[in-house]
Amino acid sequence: MSIERAASLFQKSHHSVVLTGAGISTPSGIPDFRSAGSGLWQKHNPMEVASLTTFRTRPEKFYEWFRPLSKLIVDAEPNPAHEALAKIEESGYIQETITQNIDGLHQRAGSNIVHEVHGTMNTLTCGKCFTKYDSDEFVQSYIEEGCIPQCKACSKILKPDVVFFEEQLPFETWQAAEKAINECDLLLVAGSSLEVVPVAHLPYIAVSRGAKLIIVNNTPTYIDSRADVVFNQDVVDVIPEISNVLIQ
Repeated sequence: MSIERAASLFQKSHHSVVLTGAGISTPSGIPDFRSAGSGLWQKHNPMEVASLTTFRTRPEKFYEWFRPLSKLIVDAEPNPAHEALAKIEESGYIQETITQNIDGLHQRAGSNIVHEVHGTMNTLTCGKCFTKYDSDEFVQSYIEEGCIPQCKACSKILKPDVVFFEEQLPFETWQAAEKAINECDLLLVAGSSLEVVPVAHLPYIAVSRGAKLIIVNNTPTYIDSRADVVFNQDVVDVIPEISNVLIQ
């Protein structure tokens, strides 16, 4: 069976890496961006609400759009897929996780080495004096009252440390992700349609180096034909089963 095949690949690997996208967090109640009919970008033009230009010229427009999504993220809990990955890491079968998500659910589930290539909601930075703040200082008043976070030192509106359209990925984090891909002998892609570059290129780099590839995603990806095992199923139905075989 495919579950046993996937577990066997983990057992034989020396450096396993996981790459996750929005699909691993949708079971926790966080909508993804591109699913037909329900994706956030089906309802909003990303360049109008989540671009660096919009934030610099009309930050209140971003914060108005981001407020209901922020509540969903803050209220979300790790789901069985997050928890299973953390257990597999704890057992020594996963060395690193690369995620496109900004929700921090991997860490809350217990994963320790997580490269957040699209940034994080946990901190905000002032674009004028570069003071960095924990989001806990502002999140309650923002979600409940719509108060836009402002720098306590210079009063400029703070920017969440998430990657906007038109913005570069965090350099050191991206370097760490590339290093992980170049060192892995097994890559598990979980809940990513692999449509957003440059992250979408990472599985191709891995398999071109000879790494084994497992894909768990509801819809097909461009690299399914190069994968050793493909599950076109929900992550919460597959990853815990792999964990159960590995950890007995």
